[in-house]
Amino acid sequence: MDSSRLYLDITDFAHSTPGWVQSLFEAWTTFGLFAFGLLFISVWWRSRRQESPRAVALAVLAPLATAVAYVASEALKSVVDEERPCRAVAGAAVPLVPCPAFGDWSFPSNHSAIAGAAAVALALAVRRLALLTVPLALLMAFSRVFVGVHYPHDVTLGLLLGGSLAAVFVLGLAGPISTITAAARAGGGRAAVWFTGPGPAARPQNMSGCRLP
Repeated sequence: MDSSRLYLDITDFAHSTPGWVQSLFEAWTTFGLFAFGLLFISVWWRSRRQESPRAVALAVLAPLATAVAYVASEALKSVVDEERPCRAVAGAAVPLVPCPAFGDWSFPSNHSAIAGAAAVALALAVRRLALLTVPLALLMAFSRVFVGVHYPHDVTLGLLLGGSLAAVFVLGLAGPISTITAAARAGGGRAAVWFTGPGPAARPQNMSGCRLP
């Protein structure tokens, strides 16, 4: 798999952009994954107020699926041993961020795998979030090529790996985790109810023949 030509085109384009554009991409490629972390927290907090235990299950599984995608990406990276394009491609422009050290291999892109997994897992938890998470994941993947530390095929396969693993992981475990969530809510333990949200268990119930005020 060789996407060196496209890598050169993108990195040459990166160096032709204004300095503020380069700075934005440098910041995003370094700190952008934190945006997914904030979304994980927001989706989980929102799920606690919903009646369905499945909402909590999906919210909890989203970061777990992302962690699984990262481990898989790192395992594959250690097997493939592809050198970074910022060292391997002749005539390449100097990367906008420091080229990772030798032994920090290029294929697949961990950042892209994490972003792809987070985008899919969050979209499964809250469907309309796909309008935000998918563009953010694509932007993260593109930024890794833009700053010069990955080939296009690294980020493409990273996105596919992360997204597919997240979908299988979340959909496969949503049922069992929903059951556990429902049991935790029914148990009434303070810590469990705080984590899963009260759900319907904490809501007043009508007694037969009685009316709530």
